[in-house]
Amino acid sequence: MDDTFGIYFHWPFCLSKCPYCDFNSHVAASIDQESWRRALLRELAHFAPETAGRRVSSIFFGGGTPSLMAPATTAALLEAVAGHWPLDDHIEITLEANPGTIDADRFHAFRAAGVNRLSMGLQALDDASLRFLGRRHDVAQATAAVALARDIFPRISFDLIYARPGQTPAAWALELQRAITLAADHLSLYQLTIEPGTAFHPAHARGDFQLPDEDAAADMFELTATLTAASGLPAYEISNHARPGAECRHNLLYWRGADYLGIGPGAHGRLTDRSGRVSALNQHRAPETWLSAVERDGHGTRDRIALSGEERRAELVMMGLRLTEGLSASRFARQTGLALRGALNHSGLETMCGEGFLRWDGDHLQATDKGRLVLNSVIGALLV
Repeated sequence: MDDTFGIYFHWPFCLSKCPYCDFNSHVAASIDQESWRRALLRELAHFAPETAGRRVSSIFFGGGTPSLMAPATTAALLEAVAGHWPLDDHIEITLEANPGTIDADRFHAFRAAGVNRLSMGLQALDDASLRFLGRRHDVAQATAAVALARDIFPRISFDLIYARPGQTPAAWALELQRAITLAADHLSLYQLTIEPGTAFHPAHARGDFQLPDEDAAADMFELTATLTAASGLPAYEISNHARPGAECRHNLLYWRGADYLGIGPGAHGRLTDRSGRVSALNQHRAPETWLSAVERDGHGTRDRIALSGEERRAELVMMGLRLTEGLSASRFARQTGLALRGALNHSGLETMCGEGFLRWDGDHLQATDKGRLVLNSVIGALLV
């Protein structure tokens, strides 16, 4: 078992719900910051004995809109983490922010609390698209937020959504070039998908809008990879691009199958016990249900499920093949006790490699550019 792990804090509150969002986020007229601070600290303390002696390598505040959290709460949580566990010398501490919920004083306060990486949800560099996506900011606010963040935080990232209704590859290329000019060392670039439970789902079903067809979306995906790589921000994961060394260390924990605690409503976690058995932890999703559980029991864990060998194998393959570096056979063997080739469907592996969807070098199994376009099908062939 690796002695390092990450911690994810979920702050579930937003000023408004974006129509594409299927995350566990909730609009609240008011937030009792003190009650939420106490509850997050209590759940964090609940897991400290189980993970005693391990070292924290990354911390991520996600949401929702964590920049709505009082900076004093962020500071208290980071102080508590340092009290429970030793910290990695190069610990990464990320906080997500929306351009419409920040100002210079709050940015400085989060930085003083210990945040050293800011991730912003810009989502588009076009005002009409921002309105369609339900964002509360405009392009001018977005670019001002990026400039401010670059002056305050050592590392920043921002998100964009492409393959929007009416968007062409040529239009996306112009927007992406502008984003690359704004970016410091990391970009997250996602295709718009229509998820059940979102406001976009019934609107799309009614025909209120149409997405670009599959060919146009594939062209935009390939264009994204080409332009970012040419600008020194190559893809290190299907949707994430960074200058070498600036990859999001916390998200790499997920994709490489490492351990992490999930603190807060709807948070997920993975913990390995002394015998090497991995458990998946799921916290109560509804904020008030989670809060009541923590006040009653000291934690808000809804489910704790020991993963079977088959479940663990599938999870590692699905996550690892998202990475450009691919799935490490040596790491897979340490995590499962199995040889990677022997754990995969033999004929599926041979077919995927033979047809150019996968590349195998003896230790890393990687999806090729061609394979990343149809990654779900590739993974399916390996896990049957």
